[in-house]
Amino acid sequence: MRALARAELTLFGRSKGTLFAALFVPLVLPLSLYSAADGMDLDEVGLSIGAVILPGAIGFSLLFAVYTALVGVFVTRREELVLKRLRTGELRDAEILCGVSLPAVVTGLVQSLLLAVGCALLLDVAAPQAVHLSVLGLLLGLGLCATLAAVTAGFTRTTESAQVTAMPVLLVSMLGSGMMVPLEVLPDRLASFCELLPLTPVMTLLRGGFTGNLSGSETLLAVATGAAWALLSGFAVRRWFRWEPRR
Repeated sequence: MRALARAELTLFGRSKGTLFAALFVPLVLPLSLYSAADGMDLDEVGLSIGAVILPGAIGFSLLFAVYTALVGVFVTRREELVLKRLRTGELRDAEILCGVSLPAVVTGLVQSLLLAVGCALLLDVAAPQAVHLSVLGLLLGLGLCATLAAVTAGFTRTTESAQVTAMPVLLVSMLGSGMMVPLEVLPDRLASFCELLPLTPVMTLLRGGFTGNLSGSETLLAVATGAAWALLSGFAVRRWFRWEPRR
């Protein structure tokens, strides 16, 4: 697995498009959130601009550095018969997927930590009130994004179409999971629906970790929803992930 992860890291660095989307896009998008968050009435819901931008920036990192990048990686390795060859060796299926995912997951983790430090310094965001919730949300997000990428890759025919098939999850998560607009400022019915989206529990835990306003019942609901999506996506990978090129 270490050798596989090291090889993937080398290939990751050689792909300029993937490298740009994974490293630079998540750093630029939070800047667009500042003006939008500044126009929201956040005081009514007990949020600050930093509490909106910082979790949103981490969410962007999870989507672009992990999810979008891994969809392309999984499809490319499958079409090049790399995954098929790896299955003839000693590695189990789960170990192959973990080894391939490791560089993107580590990139997302490091980038999230750097974004947290940068936003804390620039926006004067206080340290997390409940660090365990932020850590849990970040780990849940890394695992979910990697698993959802494998699911999406199973329905993607070619490397060129990977960006298209990843777009629904990307847009729905950005608009409905609380990354760009906190659920607290949405109408109640719409917010209740958005709470069921895959990455909403991640954003809820991340934001709750920084604000410390997450109640016990809300924490349990977020953890239960995230665990349900993790189990569902894990089943979907076992059922629909393809190890050979689609014909």
